[in-house]
Amino acid sequence: MSQLTQLNKIIILSVFSLWLSEALALDIKISEDIDSVEVMHNGIPVTVQRIQNQENQLTGGFTKTSRKCPPFCIQPMHPAPGVTTVAELEVLKFMQTKVKNGTGVIIDARTPDWYKKGTIPGSVNIPFTVFDNSEYHPQLREAMTRLGVTLKSSSNSLWSELMVKLGLKAANNSPWDFSKAKDLLLWCNGMWCGQSPHAIMNLLKQQYPANKLYYYRGGMQSWQILGLTVVIPNS
Repeated sequence: MSQLTQLNKIIILSVFSLWLSEALALDIKISEDIDSVEVMHNGIPVTVQRIQNQENQLTGGFTKTSRKCPPFCIQPMHPAPGVTTVAELEVLKFMQTKVKNGTGVIIDARTPDWYKKGTIPGSVNIPFTVFDNSEYHPQLREAMTRLGVTLKSSSNSLWSELMVKLGLKAANNSPWDFSKAKDLLLWCNGMWCGQSPHAIMNLLKQQYPANKLYYYRGGMQSWQILGLTVVIPNS
């Protein structure tokens, strides 16, 4: 085969590849620069993108504008000092960086019945009530271990106490060791849902570092309004 023929084939393949990529391009992108995002969910790769049907409309509970308050009251933009509030693009970036490299966890803080109806890809379900427990409760210990947090050993506690007495370390009465704590992004049903803010407040009471906590205030309602991918667990 001549070099000219090979070159012609390369040109034809390149043109075809360009045509194919344009043909498969999404009409409804996430942003000007982002078509979709890949994330692992329970060990399975999931493509997060927007619904391509421009006539699509929400149905069911997330079409509602009003709910009885309390308990379904509008949540503040910032649940606590030091906690970062994020929107959808930041959630996607969190997936691409912190979840991908193992330094972050996206927490669906809703009760299991809500989780089973559908969740944001890449999320793990740790109900907000788990963080109500003391450090002696097995559910909280299991959750904290999943988040990279362990209980301090008695020897570490004695060493920390000595360092405080010597003025070499600030007092910290938390029973937890947060030295390997992961960044957490918590969400629930929407800006009217108090489940993830409740979880955040209890994590802070356990002295989880505030700068490692992120709050997706829009939650499932905003996620679905934008037509983003939802996964049904065990489906």
